[in-house]
Formats: sequence, C-alpha cells, structure tokens
Amino acid sequence: MQQPYTGDVLKNFLSGKKFPALFKGEEQKCAESRIQLDISCLSCVPHFSSTSTASLKTEIQKQQGIHPLLQPVQNVVFNVRRQLSLSAAGIVNSAPKSAQPYLRLMRFDKPIGTWLLYLPCMWSIGLSAEPGCLPDLNMLTLFGTGAVLMRGAGCTINDMWDKDFDKKVSRTAGRPIAAGEITRFQALVFLGGQLSLALGVLLCLNYYSIALGAASLSLVVTYPLMKRITYWPQLVLGLTFNWGALLGWSAVKGSCDWSVCLPLYFSGVMWTLIYDTIYAHQDKADDVLVGVKSTALRFQEQTKPWLCGFSVAMLCGLIVTGVNCDQTLPYYGALAVVGAHLAYQIYSLDINKHEDCWKKFTSNRTLGLLLFVGIVLGNLWRARNNNNVLEKATGKK
Repeated sequence: MQQPYTGDVLKNFLSGKKFPALFKGEEQKCAESRIQLDISCLSCVPHFSSTSTASLKTEIQKQQGIHPLLQPVQNVVFNVRRQLSLSAAGIVNSAPKSAQPYLRLMRFDKPIGTWLLYLPCMWSIGLSAEPGCLPDLNMLTLFGTGAVLMRGAGCTINDMWDKDFDKKVSRTAGRPIAAGEITRFQALVFLGGQLSLALGVLLCLNYYSIALGAASLSLVVTYPLMKRITYWPQLVLGLTFNWGALLGWSAVKGSCDWSVCLPLYFSGVMWTLIYDTIYAHQDKADDVLVGVKSTALRFQEQTKPWLCGFSVAMLCGLIVTGVNCDQTLPYYGALAVVGAHLAYQIYSLDINKHEDCWKKFTSNRTLGLLLFVGIVLGNLWRARNNNNVLEKATGKK
C-alpha cells in the first residue's frame, strides 16, 4: 500500500468526492492509522475546523460501512482480538516497541525455519524411544527451546554477515540490521545472549551430547559465507540444520548408533536441499544482481529433475533408518505419504512464481510432522510385534 494514498483521500474529501474502499485486512488498519494521522495534522491547519475533522472521520466510517456510534465498539473488539492473537507475528506485534526489532532479527515472527530445524530432532528422539513408548517429552521440550534459540542465533549471524547484501534485495531490505533499527554491535550482544541460553540448554544433556552439540557451532557461523563461495550453500545449510538428527538420539541413548543416525542425517540433508532450493528460487533475480550463489541458480530449469533425485535419496535413507531400528508398518506407511507429498510438491511447483515457491517451502512442516507421526505409531506398533513374538515363544515352550 503506497503512502500517498491517504493524501488522495483527503484531497477527494475536501473536493467533495467519495473515496473507494480499497483497503483490506492489515493494509486497511495501516491505512486507517495514516488517515487518522493526516486528520490530526489537518486539525492544526488554519481554516480547517474541528467540524471539518469530524466530518472527515464520519465520511471514512461511512465509506467502511460503520456507523460513527459503533466505531468505539469496533476499536475495542479489534484491540481484544489483537491481544488474544497467539500467532507468532501477533506476539511480535504485541511486544514492546524496543523488543520488536530483536524478535524480528531472530525471525520469531516467521517460525517455519524453527520448525524445519526442530523436526529432525523430533524424528531422532522419536526413533530412540523404547518399543511401545512415546518420545521423551522432556527432551522434546529441551530441543524445542534449543531450536528457537539456535535458529535465532543463526539468523542473527546471517544478518550480521549480509547487512550490505540485504539492503539491495527488496525482500530483505526491511530486516532490522539492514534497515538500521539495530547496529551490528547490538546484534552481537544479542547473539551472545542467545548463545548463552542455548548453552544452558545444551548443558542439560549428557557429556557426549554436549561435545557433539558444540561441534555444530562452526557450521552455524560459517554457513552464511557459503553463498559467496559456492553454488551449494543449501548443502551446508543441510549439514547445519539436521545436526539434531544426531544429537536427539545421543541425548536419549547416551551416544549415537551410527547405523541409524547417519542415514537419518543424510535424509535430512537431502530434505533441506529440496525445500531450500525451492525457497532460493524466490530470490534468484536479486541473487544474480547482488552476486551471491545458490542451488536455484545452479540448477535453473533443471531444478525438478534434481529435486526428484534428492527425494529418492531422502526416502532411501529413511528406509535404511527404519530397517536398522526395526521400524514397523505405520512408519513405512508414513514414508509412502511423505513420498507422495514430495511428488506433489515437485510436480506442481512453479519455480518462477514467488508465492508458489513460498507455499511449497512452508508445506514441508506438514511433511516433517507426518514423518514424526509415522515414527511414533511405528514405535508403538513395535511393542505389539514384540508381544506377539514373546507369546509365540512361550507357546512353543
């Protein structure tokens, strides 16, 4: 919504014209705020009386189909709805003004990245549960907290490295560091706070997991540089984002069973190559102008065949994982659904439409949750199978 529109509204009102009700949703709220500001300013202008101000307010309400007497009620309803909003963006918007840039810096208003970091941890914790048992809730909570903090730290590091690049890209120009809302020093202090809290979470785990978790920090710091060096930064992101596939198992079991953890980790890396290549197609034009690299630029029109290859590799890794930890029918049923989801994503993807790329990218949260449900149900089914085996063995005796 462009800023000059409110000026046109006032001009039309002063000339006796009506103005169209073009505003919808959040844009309407922003427009109303700007109109109220313009009205307040006009009330200070000579020859523009309070009567004119009141008339303009009445005209705006009339155009929106709201009776002036009901406007206070609508304002109360809007404020209550805003306070009760539990969405991530709603929480950020309700936070104190001084805190909002920091919450946006850690992408608290865009939780999809946190989900994509957290889901491999969930898979690993689910697979490590004993047959017939649900995943360890305490571990899921710890890793969820860690995912929020480490994703925020990663975004902070990324924005500190990319300040000059972000200014040149329309989608990222409004990020707090690029927009000048936060200095690099302030971001560095904030980063220290996030990493300190994340360390507190890590110290709740066993020594093996503490060492394993600390080893991932080098990937977290260096990933943002990869787009300057290679056309495969998505591969490095995959190595970083799926570290939880190793860490989740070791946190529950005390160490990694590499026959399970490595194929799971490999599958997660392939998954990241899928969704982040789709994501990178949103920025490919800007990336060329700025001079950074991505798999989207590497694959270009051959993106779909590459994504198909990554999907097959991901599913093969998950099959090996299932075989090595004695998974059962629900798990393999979930893999079939995951395969269908990937096939639909790739088949229907339009790499030249930003909205479609974003839609396909965010749909991967559903994919990850489907796999997690399959892991949990498969684990419960394992107990049933074990009981049947025991009954048969007892019967023979």
